[in-house]
Amino acid sequence: MVPEHSDAPGDETAALALKILVAGGFGVGKTTLVGAVSEIRPLRTEELLSEAGQSVDDTGGVDQKATTTVAMDFGRITIRSGLSLYLFGTPGQDRFWFLWDELAQGALGAVVLADTRRLEDCFPAVDYFEHRRIPFVVAVNCFTGARRHDTGDVCRALDLDAGTPVVLCDARERDSGKEVLIKLVEYAGRVHTARLLDSVG
Repeated sequence: MVPEHSDAPGDETAALALKILVAGGFGVGKTTLVGAVSEIRPLRTEELLSEAGQSVDDTGGVDQKATTTVAMDFGRITIRSGLSLYLFGTPGQDRFWFLWDELAQGALGAVVLADTRRLEDCFPAVDYFEHRRIPFVVAVNCFTGARRHDTGDVCRALDLDAGTPVVLCDARERDSGKEVLIKLVEYAGRVHTARLLDSVG
């Protein structure tokens, strides 16, 4: 959670920004999701895919992808006066993972985007958040032409901890993305409350 201080004269209240990560494999739709839900023009750090990266970037299943995030995506949603969500889209390739620890500092939770055609690509993100005890939801991005699987099948395939939500979404659609974020905030709130009660019990 990131406190924001208002510059308005006489306004002594501090706004609250909740930090959320959007993670997942290469080409799964992280940049698309952040752009779809952000109320501001999102900050993007995309570069064209190059021949130098062909040996490390697996574009199987996403053959039309021409760019990749090399640092992060950033977007914002205002929930109400004094409360905003800051969205940080992480880079998907292993070589950029050194950025994840910095981005994860102070995060309320994370969305792990998954593509059932390349489900194994989201395993590292699931492991990352489980090991760091950062609450997350798995959002299955339903690509056109991809075989549909129900959420229970995805949960079992990923061997998720009990209670970890799995939702279906279309990362291109603002309302669909907002539903994913609502599910995450609700789930993260329950997890953090339970941990607080455990610590004082």
